[in-house]
Amino acid sequence: MSGALRQLGLMLYVVDRNSTTFETQEEVPKYLNEAIPTFTLLLLLEFVVLFVAGHGRVRMGDVLTSSGHGLLYDISKLVVHYGELSLYQWLYQYRVLDLDWRSVGTWWMAALFIDLAYYWYHRAVHEVNLGWAAHQVHHSSQDYNLSTALRQSVFQHFFALPAYTPLALLGIPLPAIIVHIQLNLLYQFWIHTELVGTLGPLEWVFNTPSHHRVHHGANKWCLDRNYGGVLIIWDRLFGTFEAERRNQPGQEIAYGLVGQPQTYNTLYLQLFYYQAVFTKAFSMSTWGDFFRALFYGPGWTPGNPRLGDPTTFPDVKAPRPLYGPEVPLWQQVYATTHYFICLILQQILVTNSQVLSWDVMVCHLAFIVVTLGVIGGIYDRRWWWVGLDWIRCITFLAYWTHVVVSVIPWPLLDSLVASLMVASVILQTSRAFTHLWTSLTTHKKIIKRD
Repeated sequence: MSGALRQLGLMLYVVDRNSTTFETQEEVPKYLNEAIPTFTLLLLLEFVVLFVAGHGRVRMGDVLTSSGHGLLYDISKLVVHYGELSLYQWLYQYRVLDLDWRSVGTWWMAALFIDLAYYWYHRAVHEVNLGWAAHQVHHSSQDYNLSTALRQSVFQHFFALPAYTPLALLGIPLPAIIVHIQLNLLYQFWIHTELVGTLGPLEWVFNTPSHHRVHHGANKWCLDRNYGGVLIIWDRLFGTFEAERRNQPGQEIAYGLVGQPQTYNTLYLQLFYYQAVFTKAFSMSTWGDFFRALFYGPGWTPGNPRLGDPTTFPDVKAPRPLYGPEVPLWQQVYATTHYFICLILQQILVTNSQVLSWDVMVCHLAFIVVTLGVIGGIYDRRWWWVGLDWIRCITFLAYWTHVVVSVIPWPLLDSLVASLMVASVILQTSRAFTHLWTSLTTHKKIIKRD
């Protein structure tokens, strides 16, 4: 029970200062990874409450797509983490202040400045087209539930660097930065829900589900509003605050992007907007407009202000059609099962990245990426997913039978996953032969009639 309360406290930023203060970066817990069981339980609880309250079942295609983005985002941190830490430590040599890592003031200063830095970073990735190409992933869900919080871009680390690293010059110790970045992100998980209405006086100071629902809206009145992480005071100070228009006819929030992509393909959603950005840039007639297309707002066009002319933006209204082809229940169960296999391998990869060889890490990553592609293919009803899945499972089994050590360090679970892969190969092979037999039979009947 105490462990569960601790996790909830971390998620609400209700923590003991002494237990979240560290001298070295090696001592700082991986709060985000520790929170995965809590994330999962809260997701399941939210789904049950939504169903009981009469909101219907959640759309598993959207949930698994969001969760898949979360897996890739967590893996991407392995690539940039060392560079981020090294840059911060280098800048820290030139700090203006020499803050005591044990000080109460240092702890609160880190919390406050991390949140302020997050506000400006978040605002920048909305107002700079290249940044939006990364961040739009987080807004690409047409649903608004806890799984939406997991939908993150693998490229956004590069845009966060300029926001957080200057804090080294203020003298904030690196362990405090690592702690409060994690706590800030954990807080933002629970505000992605429609189950919580408004929170009274807390709405004046803190970012809440009500405020963040506005941020995720594609309605014209929602665009570029409520950037805060933990505190909403930054939006109130800098003129970007907008209250939710609850119980106002015609003002219901339509979630998602203004130009909503019609797919559950994780890789496509991570990358597609970059093509739009560069297509726009190369269509410009001057070098000045070329760079404006990259670094001005997504809605900018030549002759208009930096963020574009709001009167020309599409005014999206709710309700609007939700993307989601009908998928047989057994395929949904199949996709969910293989997502959890992905999650296990991803956690092994992240937890043991210090000891795993590069070839093993690449194999894990390739399997995860292809599995997410298969899941997207299932929910997009693509014809090619069966063949790709067959190749994926065969490759996994070939790797599993030739590795010196187990793919999964727990023998029983390792055997269970291998058995699921064998069953998947048998299933896809039988489906392929059934489809082939049906096609041949149909073709013979046509020939006889002719």
